[in-house]
Amino acid sequence: MRDMYDVMDRWGAWAACENNGVDWQPVAAGFKGLLPHGKKFREQCNDDEGIIIDGCVARLRQLKPNEYELIVAHFIIGISLRTIARKRKCSDGTIRKELQSALGFIDGIRSIMII
Repeated sequence: MRDMYDVMDRWGAWAACENNGVDWQPVAAGFKGLLPHGKKFREQCNDDEGIIIDGCVARLRQLKPNEYELIVAHFIIGISLRTIARKRKCSDGTIRKELQSALGFIDGIRSIMII
């Protein structure tokens, strides 16, 4: 099984790319102007995998909006987990647990979609 963090990092680079045709908002709620949009020169996933992950993240958005905002802020915009924790006024551990839950959710939905 592939490491979901790496999969999501490549998807974030793909989603942050301006020519992918996906309309991800460049700012997660509460993080406007905090950091520039995206990271430069990251490895991207291919379009097929990007579309599959997009479907999983869209499902996450419907069911768990806080975790969705965390995924967008960290993987697409590139905000560190520590900065997100400071912004939300909670511990790094809480954010990491929330991220782990979101990654598990996305991995589960992805495994259902691929079968």
